[in-house]
Amino acid sequence: MWNIFKMKNLGIFAGGVLFGTAGVKLLSSKDAKKVYTHCTAAVLRAKECVMDTVTSVQENAEDILAEAKQINEEREAKEAELEFANEDASEEAGE
Repeated sequence: MWNIFKMKNLGIFAGGVLFGTAGVKLLSSKDAKKVYTHCTAAVLRAKECVMDTVTSVQENAEDILAEAKQINEEREAKEAELEFANEDASEEAGE
């Protein structure tokens, strides 16, 4: 019985070596390299498309940030102007 398990394990090992060797041969063939090249080219095209989109989104975000800062500055200026006007009015009323 122990001998049967050894033979079974030996058979599984030999099959693994056979499939591994065949796999390496298959993966290093000219056709496989051609497929790898085409897949890599497709990935690079996709990357370029994604980077264009990211750049566009980043530019829009920068524009939004600049406009928001400008709105806040204008708001602060109006508040300061109103505060100054209120101070002048209270000084005049106090005189």
